[in-house]
Amino acid sequence: MNGFTAFFKKEWLEAIRNYRVLLLFSVSALFGMMSPLTAKMMPDILANVKVEGMVLKIPNPTFTDAFVQFFNNFSQMGMALLLLVFGGVLSQDLVRGTLIIPLSKGLSRHAVILAKYTAALTLWTSSYALAALIHYGYTLYLFRLVSVKHLFFSLFCLWLFGAFLLAVLLTASVIVRGSYGGLFVTVAGLGILLICQTIFRMERFNPLRLASENMALLSDKAAFDPLLTIAWITAGFILAALILAMAIFKKKSI
Repeated sequence: MNGFTAFFKKEWLEAIRNYRVLLLFSVSALFGMMSPLTAKMMPDILANVKVEGMVLKIPNPTFTDAFVQFFNNFSQMGMALLLLVFGGVLSQDLVRGTLIIPLSKGLSRHAVILAKYTAALTLWTSSYALAALIHYGYTLYLFRLVSVKHLFFSLFCLWLFGAFLLAVLLTASVIVRGSYGGLFVTVAGLGILLICQTIFRMERFNPLRLASENMALLSDKAAFDPLLTIAWITAGFILAALILAMAIFKKKSI
């Protein structure tokens, strides 16, 4: 436990010095502010678009439209930023050999994996919570509050998908060599999940739905129970990925 705590603190200090904390918090806060503002300004922006022979009828933006923008921003640019920030979370340590000394002094390899994942997950959770709070505050200020079903669960699903990405990224970094080998494998894995969902219609157990059906859930176009099942399955995937990462890293030569 002492090794885990010390390495966790080291990861956070490194994240601060490498500006990961500043970058994630700044961009997340920006997403939180941009989303309701974009929804509020969209009718005015589209009203200035001249299309010959067509009349654009634009409904007034609502409380729900602001969350459409929030989920669009985070499910696309937000996840891309998350992968870029943590793309070399373990791979670069393995390439540079910075883990040799602490491991030789008795640091558990399991502690390395768990501390790295916990630090990354804590940073992701903090920045996402900040964005959600800023977004909710601005949305309340700009729009009339309406009752939205499953709002918290929709936000949770997107957070859980981010946690899933971090687990897959860490596991891939253990398996594949190179500074950004884990990042490339994770992106390829996302491509496979997308193909499975869009082409082969393999949606029943696909974690990608956690980041693609948030608004459908809010508007009752997606059922709650199937997404809850996928959330449990994704949690199982995260646990399995971490166990696999620890098992492989224990036997990996550094």
